[in-house]
Amino acid sequence: MQLNTDSLRELAGLEPAAALHQLIAAGADRLPLPGHGATLERWRLLAAVGAHDLSLAKLFEGHTDALAILHEAGAPRDEAGSAWGTWCAEPPDARLQLDRTGNGGFVLNGRKAWCSGAQSVTHAVVSCWNAAGEAMLVAVDLRQPGVSMSDATWQAVGMRGSASIDVHFDGVAAQPLGGPGFYVQRAGFWHGGAGVAACWFGAATALAEALAQAMRARQDAHRLAQLGEVTVALQGSAALMRETAAAIDRAPDADAMAAALSVRLSVDAACGAVLAAVGRALGPGPMCKDADMARRFADLPVFIRQSHAERDLETLGRLVAQGEGRPWML
Repeated sequence: MQLNTDSLRELAGLEPAAALHQLIAAGADRLPLPGHGATLERWRLLAAVGAHDLSLAKLFEGHTDALAILHEAGAPRDEAGSAWGTWCAEPPDARLQLDRTGNGGFVLNGRKAWCSGAQSVTHAVVSCWNAAGEAMLVAVDLRQPGVSMSDATWQAVGMRGSASIDVHFDGVAAQPLGGPGFYVQRAGFWHGGAGVAACWFGAATALAEALAQAMRARQDAHRLAQLGEVTVALQGSAALMRETAAAIDRAPDADAMAAALSVRLSVDAACGAVLAAVGRALGPGPMCKDADMARRFADLPVFIRQSHAERDLETLGRLVAQGEGRPWML
């Protein structure tokens, strides 16, 4: 199955979990790996899914990110048709413990929060902590005894289809991936972080396209100005994403932290501008009477809050202040 607008239309009416499994069964999850010469194509495909359905994009991005992590760790994907999540949020009240067993194996204990697609995926790449307090990454088969789930915490309308819930682990066998710190120290960590922004960007382009299409029916000065505002915001992010993808492919092992933060923050700002401008231009009608548009207006503000906002701006500012180059130079 070739992943494009037409093939995604065939998923219309499917719940995000069912659509994910259909994409996997058709082989559409075999995206180019980041840093292997086609990073921009990978991001374009993630953006296409984001333009179709952000909840599906959340599940699809998590699955494809897990496959990239497994590749970097030298660990084989389990079996054909397996569906993966990537669960690496670390709120202070939900930390998983990785314990050694008497026979030299490893087991997970504790609660993991923000587990997207937990009730529909078969496996997950999960962050956790060993007995020495070191951050670890493991692969786990979720079909084992000792895995239980709670869906009582999600109250939002936006991104409801991502089914992000808490998962409890009680002595569940896990396979370590790399050593302590592997998840964040590998080059692909920031490649994946920028890839998430491609999903946000895709949804914003769908909103922009709806505004452009509305211009065919009725134009006025304010709407045209709002379309111009949207265009400038998305053009800037698109140019930065193209530049960053090329840089990652040229130097896949280089530290991409500053570049990835710039992409994420740029797309975050562009999405905010698009949501505001399209909402002002089209009024409440699409939010209330068009199911796809209503879902995007609800989903996108939730998903982009995966950006850490001012915390990431502070980090980026510190990197620029400490560095010798100035990224704004032509």
